[in-house]
Amino acid sequence: MTGSNVALIVGATGLSGSYAGRHLKDAGWTVVTVSRGAADLPWSDRHIAADLTDAEASATALRQASDVTHVFYCTWSRQATEEENIAVNAAMIRNLFDGLAAAPLRHAALVTGLKHYLGSFDDYAQVTPYTPFLEDSPRLPGPNFYYDQEDVLFEMAERRGFTWSVHRPHTMIGFVVGNAMNMAVTLAIYASICKHTGRPFVFPGSPDQYNAVTDVTDARLLAKQLHWAATTPEAANLPFNTVNGDVFRWTWLWAEIAKYFELEVAPYPGHPTLLEEQMADAHAVWSEIVAKHELEDLPVSRLASWWHSDADLGRNLECLTDMTNSRTRGFTTHQRTPDSFFDVFDELRARRIIPS
Repeated sequence: MTGSNVALIVGATGLSGSYAGRHLKDAGWTVVTVSRGAADLPWSDRHIAADLTDAEASATALRQASDVTHVFYCTWSRQATEEENIAVNAAMIRNLFDGLAAAPLRHAALVTGLKHYLGSFDDYAQVTPYTPFLEDSPRLPGPNFYYDQEDVLFEMAERRGFTWSVHRPHTMIGFVVGNAMNMAVTLAIYASICKHTGRPFVFPGSPDQYNAVTDVTDARLLAKQLHWAATTPEAANLPFNTVNGDVFRWTWLWAEIAKYFELEVAPYPGHPTLLEEQMADAHAVWSEIVAKHELEDLPVSRLASWWHSDADLGRNLECLTDMTNSRTRGFTTHQRTPDSFFDVFDELRARRIIPS
């Protein structure tokens, strides 16, 4: 049956989408990719450029996907307010399924995240949730585009007769250039700048995050869980938290990252020191580093997402997840968190994106 599996990866140039696509291709699937523009993806059998905010244009483009059996929806479009997030993102996923009206869909997976439990950007952490986050927790009050995306997925699955899964990763760790939410690459750039300039390698986040127990999600593990949920009958029609399976404190992991880059850990000041402020001059400094080490000439703005790492590391509450739904149904994959970061750092060095 493997040869009959045709995956449509929406958001194929992003972190979760690119890892899912490569994993499924390696597993023998036919992989069709979708992104807003053209993309040269060596693991894609067929790429479709489609603007899912445009219902008519996406319907036309998605005629090329009439053979798709499985959808992996791994994208979103950030807007100025949550009401706009809802309008745009719910329309995008609806336009996708409307454009796949002729496709023999068997399963569709939606990747969201922990704002399911923490609240939207507009209402973030207004309610202190129970931790570890439980997959059957009720929705929070207030608008949240994740919930609207889910509602469209549930509606389409019931109408069309396919199964669904929703995947809620924590902070995503993996290698991709140009992703707006990439902590591993961001911290590699920060460490490289600290080493070049002699600046202190100080943890930039809140005391709560520095000292609390937490977890993260390796993009490779998410890809494996997406594949598992799409092909395991017991996993049908369930939400899944998605984390590595180990826990850590940044007090320890920060020292491990410092050791990798041969840096001293700076004393923690007891309050956030935002990367966006620390790295205000990063563009010019990074140009110096690129020239000195003959690196690939990529602007620092394409590599580091200071704002997003500030948000993740600046939380004032514990963030920890429970994976009961998948663990009790046979998904036991585990990933050691330091290696999630170190593997990305190794790849950045191998590709001459950061200094060795």
